[in-house]
Amino acid sequence: MRRDIFQAIADPTRRAIIALIAMQAMTPNAIAQHFDSTRQAISKHLRILTECELVQQQQQGREIYYSLQLEKMKEIDKWLDQFRQIWESRFNNLDKLLAKMQKK
Repeated sequence: MRRDIFQAIADPTRRAIIALIAMQAMTPNAIAQHFDSTRQAISKHLRILTECELVQQQQQGREIYYSLQLEKMKEIDKWLDQFRQIWESRFNNLDKLLAKMQKK
């Protein structure tokens, strides 16, 4: 089954993993230490994030490091931008209304 990035970020654990590896690449064991989940559960989350291409694996010696794919994060930002524009427009209208009410 092909998952998309929004299914990946729907889970709070996966969002927390994304936040962790945004700072630096980490091994699955290092990631798992931040959660009250089993190593297997974290591996499943990492597999989903990898399938959605939000993270990439990089072999360094005997360890696998996971790092964030910024291009995929930009897709999320692009989708959110449409809502950001709507809310900015609404806030601007509210500012104008409040300024108009203060003048009265």
